[in-house]
Amino acid sequence: MLKRAYNKMMSYADHPKALWVLIAVSFAESSFFPIPPDPLYIAMLVNKPKSGWYLAFICTVTSVIGGFLGYYIGYALYESVGQWIISSFGAEKGFASMLESFNRHAFLIIALKGLTPIPYKIVTITAGVAHVDLLTFFMASIIARGFRFFSLAAFLWFFPGTKDFIERHLTAVTIAAIVILILGFVVIPYLF
Repeated sequence: MLKRAYNKMMSYADHPKALWVLIAVSFAESSFFPIPPDPLYIAMLVNKPKSGWYLAFICTVTSVIGGFLGYYIGYALYESVGQWIISSFGAEKGFASMLESFNRHAFLIIALKGLTPIPYKIVTITAGVAHVDLLTFFMASIIARGFRFFSLAAFLWFFPGTKDFIERHLTAVTIAAIVILILGFVVIPYLF
């Protein structure tokens, strides 16, 4: 079953519209969508590691642009939309302390939390609520998202045998990915 799902994802990564789906998910994940672009992004990288730099660039740009929508949600729509998104991720408990921290360390918080498995939309919405300077938000977002996507592309560029490794150890790789994802959600309340 796992192998069949892997094969399906890999075949979808070659689909002519895969890039458009990646763009849409990367954009939406930074502001409201719950599913990260990573599964499709990694499948596309594994299938075509030589296009990794292009894919990393596309994901970085669309993620940062989507982050501006998240910022707007926090800035102008927090009461109606932002609060619901924050609470649906269980992050409302530490929201006030994170908001307070943004006043002193906005750049650092955006840059560091944008690298973690914490949903980036939480960071972008909080930045909007805190009215973080847009240039600061932009620069920190470029660093965080760029590092995240380009480091994966670099890894697959320098280790081209990754696809074979994944296919040989599919169960272990899948379990590790699920554990990292779960840890990202479990750790959220403690990092805000």
